[in-house]
Amino acid sequence: MSLLDKVPGDLNLYIGGAFTLRRKQTLHDANITHVVSALRDFSPDEPSLYKPAKHLIIQVDDVEDENLLEHFSRSNDFIQDGLDGGGAVFVHCAMGKSRSATLVLAYLLSTNQTLTPASALSLLRTSRPLVEPNTGFMSQLELYHQMKCPRNVEEQPPYQRWLYQRDVEIARACGQAPHVDKIRFEDEHVRALEGVRQEIETEANTEVEFKCRKCRRSLATAPFILPHAPPEPPYSPPSSPDPSSFGKPCAHIFLEPLSWMRDELTQGKMEGRLDCPNPRCKSVIGKYSWHGHRCSCGGWVTPGISLARGKVDEARVGRGKGSGEGFGVRMGPGVGGGGGGGGGRNGNL
Repeated sequence: MSLLDKVPGDLNLYIGGAFTLRRKQTLHDANITHVVSALRDFSPDEPSLYKPAKHLIIQVDDVEDENLLEHFSRSNDFIQDGLDGGGAVFVHCAMGKSRSATLVLAYLLSTNQTLTPASALSLLRTSRPLVEPNTGFMSQLELYHQMKCPRNVEEQPPYQRWLYQRDVEIARACGQAPHVDKIRFEDEHVRALEGVRQEIETEANTEVEFKCRKCRRSLATAPFILPHAPPEPPYSPPSSPDPSSFGKPCAHIFLEPLSWMRDELTQGKMEGRLDCPNPRCKSVIGKYSWHGHRCSCGGWVTPGISLARGKVDEARVGRGKGSGEGFGVRMGPGVGGGGGGGGGRNGNL
C-alpha cells in the first residue's frame, strides 16, 4: 500500500487518502486528470492541493446511514469520462478506506457483471489491503448489485423501498412515527409503475387474497405480503415471556403499508390497531407498531403491520378474475374481489 494505489487491472484508476492531494508530483507523474473527493466539508481551493483538470466533490460522511448509493451513477460517469479521455482518475476520502473504496467498487460492479460486491472487494484489497467499506455502504453495494447497477437508481422500486425503510429506522431511533410524507403506501407505488400489473399477472395463475371475515371486504393480495421466518434454534427471543411458545403456526399476516391504512398510519402514533376500511363494518382486523412486533412463530418484523389470521379469510383468486382495482386493496367499501396475480415470495405469510 502506498499513497496512491492503482486499482487492479488495466484501468488508470487509483485510490488513496486525502493526504495524497498534497503530493502534487506523484499525481502529476500518474497523469491524474480527474479526482473524486468523497468528504464532508471538503474545499479544493487550498493552494497546497493538487489541481486536476476536473474535480467531483461528493459531500458524505463515513457513517452507516449515509446515502452513498444515490451518488453511484454520477461518480461512475465521472470516472468513465476521465478514463475515456485518456487520463487517469484518483478517488479518495479521508483515509482511502471506506467512502472512496465504496465508489470504486460501485464502478467495478457497473463495468464487470461477473463481479459481486464481495469478489470486487477482494480484488481491490489485492492492491490496497486496508479498504473496508462500513456495513451500511456494503449493504448499499449489495442493493446496487441486486438492481443490476442501473443508471437511474432513484427510479428503482427496490431503492425507493430502501429509502422508506431508512426513513422508518431514523424515525424509530428518535422514538417517533415516520412523518406523513415519508410513509410509502406500496399499492399506490405499484400502480404508478407502467405495465406492472401485466408483469405481475404473468407470474402465476393464482394469488392469495385476504378478506375481512365479517364483511368480505378485500384487504390485501400477495404482492403486498411480507414474508418472515421463525428464528433458527437454539435462538432464544429477547424479552420473551414463554420461549416454548415460539415455533407455533403464524397468527399474523404481515403487510406493506397500504392506502386503506392511511387514516390510521398518518396519526403519528407509534402503535395502534387496524380496523376494517368498510365504514359499515369497522371490525378490528389487525395491529401495527413502528417499533415492530413478533409473530407467534417467533419471527420479528419491523415495522410490524399485520392482519390477525382469526379476523380474515384467505382465498385463492384466479389470474384476471375478480373485481376491483387489480390488487384488492382500493375497492369501494364492502366490495370483495381480487384481480392481478402475484406472489412467488417464500417464507411464512
